[in-house]
This record gives sequence, structure tokens and C-alpha cells, in this order.
Amino acid sequence: MTVRPTLLIVWHSRTGASQAMAEAAAAAARDECAVRLVAAEQAGPEDMLAASGYLFVCPENLASMSGAMKEFFDRCYYPLLERIEGRPYAAMVAAGSDGAGAVRQIERIATGWRLKRIADSLIVCTHAQTLEAIAAPKHLDTAAVAPCSELGAMFGAGLAMGIF
Repeated sequence: MTVRPTLLIVWHSRTGASQAMAEAAAAAARDECAVRLVAAEQAGPEDMLAASGYLFVCPENLASMSGAMKEFFDRCYYPLLERIEGRPYAAMVAAGSDGAGAVRQIERIATGWRLKRIADSLIVCTHAQTLEAIAAPKHLDTAAVAPCSELGAMFGAGLAMGIF
């Protein structure tokens, strides 16, 4: 019996959008490979070392990745330097309008680790622009999470087939 590759999904969410995105990707990937869905606050270098590939999911806050996701990268960056090179990754960001700042930060960190991006980063825009809309719990519809599921399925299948 062969060991199934593992996709580690590290996520952070304040209002539910990023969590819904991570869960949709995980559900689709589970048909193809083993999946570990770990909150950024709990994820550490040992989780990264045990995984075959990574999906990073967070909201964009003030044109940056969320603080909890940044803290995850801060804790893990140096302990993993030169230990995970070449592994595949992808990123998904929930944003009120743009998302590019958070994506840029994640991609820059992944470049430092010398990870291999396997898909364009996915931004799900919630269009939340008022204080009330920004702070409110997010309930993404089927159309919003469909690309997350597609990315999860593709990533899982690629890991299972040894493409990545």
C-alpha cells in the first residue's frame, strides 16, 4: 500500500469567507489525496514538513494578509528555510475589493522558500465596503466557492498523480 500525498491547507478567517474557501478546497481535494486543514494559529513547521503541498488561505486586511497568517509565516519561515524547496503551493485570498496586496506577500514568502506555484492565486471578492459589511459574517454563495473547490480538486489530483 502506498502512502497518499498530503495537502496542508493553512487558513485564517475573521468573518467566515476564508474559512468557507478553505473548507471548499479541502472537501474537493479529499477525493484525491489526504488533506489537513489547520488554522494558522495552530500550524507550525512540523505541519509543513509533513505535507506534500500547501494551500494558503486568508483574508486581505488593509492591503495585507491578515495578521494571524503573517504570524504563521513569521514563526515558520526560518525553521523551514532550505527544507521545503520545490514543493507545490497555491494561495486563495478573500478580499473586500482587491486582494492583490495579500497575494503579493504570500507569493513573495513562497519565493523565498523556493516553493513551486501550481496555479494563479485566487481572489474571492466579497465587495464589502462599509464598516458594517466588512465586519459582518460572510456567507459565500455557490458561485463564489466553486473556484475554490476547483483549485482544491486540481491540487489534490496533481499531488495524487505525482505531477507536482
